[in-house]
Formats: sequence, C-alpha cells, structure tokens
Amino acid sequence: MPIIRADTGVITQINVFDVPEGGQQALIGLLREAAMSCRDIPGWMSASLHRSLDGTRVVNYAQARDQAAMRRVFEHLLSSGFLERNKALGQAHPGLYEVALTVE
Repeated sequence: MPIIRADTGVITQINVFDVPEGGQQALIGLLREAAMSCRDIPGWMSASLHRSLDGTRVVNYAQARDQAAMRRVFEHLLSSGFLERNKALGQAHPGLYEVALTVE
C-alpha cells in the first residue's frame, strides 16, 4: 500500500508517460507486469498506476523503502527489459522524490 507521509525515508518514483492516442491501456498492462515482477525485491513497496482523463498520459507512482531498494528495483527493470519495452509505448519523464509535507 502506498505511504504518503513525511520523514519516513520512503523513496517515490513518479514517472509521467506521454502516450499516443489510444495507447494508455497497452502501457498500463506493461507497467502492471513490471510491478508484479518487482513484488519480491527486498524493499519494494508498491506501484499505483493512473491514467489521464484526456487519454494522453499515464503516471506510475512507485515506492521503495529507501534509495538502495529503489536501485535494486531499477536494476531489475533494466535487466528484465521492461525499461526498453516502455519506450515503445510512451515517452517517460521519471523522477525520484521524498514526501516533504502532507496536509489532511
């Protein structure tokens, strides 16, 4: 389950993909497959996929316990070919983040 709290040490990768018209579901399917393949990596926590209502973007919100765990996830995705397969379905704009503040 995603954790959105400051000062936990959790690292979040937010990756916004620009997709061609009609391309959201194919990318979501691949990102689901990639997330399922990461479930046994030590420190992996969660992935949440979002589709824009205008059909032009997919956002992947993935979390790991710390930077070392996020590195293991990235190395797995790279060696398994997921990152290369993503390129065929959309243009990625990834970034790593930590929660600075939440207001409830």
